[in-house]
Amino acid sequence: MAKRVVIGMSGGVDSSVAAYLLKKQGYEVIGLFMRNWDAMVNNDIEGNPTLGQDICPQEQDYNDAKAVCESLGIELHRVDFIKEYWDNVFTYFLEELKKGRTPNPDLMCNKYIKFDSFVKEAKKLGADYIATGHYAQTKDCRLYRAEDLNKDQTYFLAQLRPEQLKNVLFPIGDLTKPEVREIAVEQNIPTAKKKDSTGICFIGERNYQKFIQNYLKPNPGDIVNVDTGEVIGRHEGLMNYTIGQRRQVGISGYDEKHFVVGKNVEKNILYVAFGEDPETLYSDECIIENVNIITPRMPDFCTAKFRYRGPDYDVILEFLENNEIRVKYPSKVKSVTPGQACVLYLGQECLGSGIIKEVRKNGEKLWYL
Repeated sequence: MAKRVVIGMSGGVDSSVAAYLLKKQGYEVIGLFMRNWDAMVNNDIEGNPTLGQDICPQEQDYNDAKAVCESLGIELHRVDFIKEYWDNVFTYFLEELKKGRTPNPDLMCNKYIKFDSFVKEAKKLGADYIATGHYAQTKDCRLYRAEDLNKDQTYFLAQLRPEQLKNVLFPIGDLTKPEVREIAVEQNIPTAKKKDSTGICFIGERNYQKFIQNYLKPNPGDIVNVDTGEVIGRHEGLMNYTIGQRRQVGISGYDEKHFVVGKNVEKNILYVAFGEDPETLYSDECIIENVNIITPRMPDFCTAKFRYRGPDYDVILEFLENNEIRVKYPSKVKSVTPGQACVLYLGQECLGSGIIKEVRKNGEKLWYL
């Protein structure tokens, strides 16, 4: 009797091809579409629908997933995780913004929704395995980079516990994106030419600042030149800015390149630095909290990614109390940002991750972060 796989169908080409491959391999495949955000909230602050569309992107994704499942001859179920998403992902997102940090909700969505709530629902459907369209690979409850390093998504999966990787399949983890597209075209899969989604799922194509104003009131404050202490402008709220952001701080009359280098939440100050490559953007160590270890044996030396699209840096790990790690990087790193994930690797294996708590240079916490 064929093993049953419940696959998360997002309405995109990746999960579509993953479902096709699973069926080709002989599994009994069932699709499950997750509704994580209330479409009625899918408006901007003036109440206008996203981009004036007649149908919100989430509903279009469901229709696309339905079309794919019909073409493949598999069932599609739909489940609402709106409350779970709000409680575990969106609330976290807002609280991090209030602290002046730059959160990555995708990590929490994977941890609490796609590999927790989803798994519980899949088990109700009698699943032997669950599957997703992530670009990643797994073996013996350990996580490895995808074949296509340009699309590798282990960064977003690095908060998963080892037990969450049990009986998980990543059917496209050993393929490149062009190969996935080619399969979709060859098999006439309805989503073959659909563009990849970008950005944060609950914001979509909307204006970020207008969206956030629905939940966090604007709180204007001073913009300060970190090198001179001079007040050079006003910002509309610290939640609108992230470390390393360039030339988008609303400073009228300043054409010279400038970067966001820090925030002071208590004083509501946004710090910027001028120049091509400000020294104030660099650090040599950080403290990470909420550490999640996937590998059974953790080394003291490995590499780390501080941003999804960022390079790997050689790091030295010092294990602290309270589930924290001091991550030292001998080669200084630019724009390490509180609230973002620091994901650890040893070669192709993703060892785990932590959330950046504070950033340091020369043994001292940077005062402007």
